[in-house]
Amino acid sequence: MPSLKTILCALDLSEHSQVVAEEASMLAKLSGAKIYAMYVAPTMTQYTGFHVAPSTIDGFVGEIVTGAENSMAEFVAKHFEGVEVEADVVVGYATEEILAAADKYNADIIVMGTHGRKGIDRILFGSVAEKVVTQSKIPVLTIRPANLTENNG
Repeated sequence: MPSLKTILCALDLSEHSQVVAEEASMLAKLSGAKIYAMYVAPTMTQYTGFHVAPSTIDGFVGEIVTGAENSMAEFVAKHFEGVEVEADVVVGYATEEILAAADKYNADIIVMGTHGRKGIDRILFGSVAEKVVTQSKIPVLTIRPANLTENNG
């Protein structure tokens, strides 16, 4: 029977991330696994062709990363009590970075939230969770936002 030694917990630091953290923590407590919590800050390289100075983009991304690192540290301290956890903030495309981290940390499972986008939002923005589920070599546990679960039974 497979055992969990390493859990990759992908967070977006939204209000829904607390529920995702609770699920990852529960799995870690039940299995004795270590959690690698991560947040992926968006890359701004797609804006370099719009006459925006790369130094401006780099500065903006730097501010996002600094803010995310501070938020992540607070979040981890508050929501991962009683489990071994390491947190990281990376810059890039969420799907690629999550899958790369799963390989890097030799994760046994990925735990992440979904946003439940529908209609035009889903067409325009896609679904990181869907892409991770379809491309991952390991199991992925997706957690839907509570308001979607309550409204859809």
